[in-house]
Amino acid sequence: MPEPIINPLLMTPLNTVLLVIDMQEKLVPLVDSSEKVLWNVRRLIDGAGILGVPALGTEQYRKGLGATVAPLAEKLGEMPDKLHFSACDAVASQLQQLERPKVLICGIEAHVCVQQTALDLVALGYEVFLAVDAVSARFRKDKRIALRRMESSGVTLTTVEAALFEWCRVAGTPEFKQISQLVREEGP
Repeated sequence: MPEPIINPLLMTPLNTVLLVIDMQEKLVPLVDSSEKVLWNVRRLIDGAGILGVPALGTEQYRKGLGATVAPLAEKLGEMPDKLHFSACDAVASQLQQLERPKVLICGIEAHVCVQQTALDLVALGYEVFLAVDAVSARFRKDKRIALRRMESSGVTLTTVEAALFEWCRVAGTPEFKQISQLVREEGP
């Protein structure tokens, strides 16, 4: 059987890092569609765990905005507490150690920390992907404009389901069965 073709535009478990930005106790309830975003972020983290994609998380000013929400915090482990809106400085050394060219971002808020992180990562030479159904802001307009700006700056927009299947690549494996269960979950 011939070797499978691996398109360099695709994310794989070996070339991607998942970055979860600021899914914190005092922020999550304030954003649009918060339950759906939380559900989608959790599915990305679970999928990353199944497929061996490293998952990093950050917290913005933990003292004022609280810790990462419990269902996610236990899956992400220790996270840097940052004051800069961009998460780049907070995760730079981890990203360098992982030596992966692609970063899939999710979290909040789309027009502040997510956008500044995405733009900084692009400037540093990373290929940046954004799971649009796993990001939010308090106001839909801010998210909509942030998505447009990020896309026009070189960020590739995707969805949770597309990312999970892109990482998976092949049907019929035990991992595929687990990813399929994540995709079929009933959402909020």
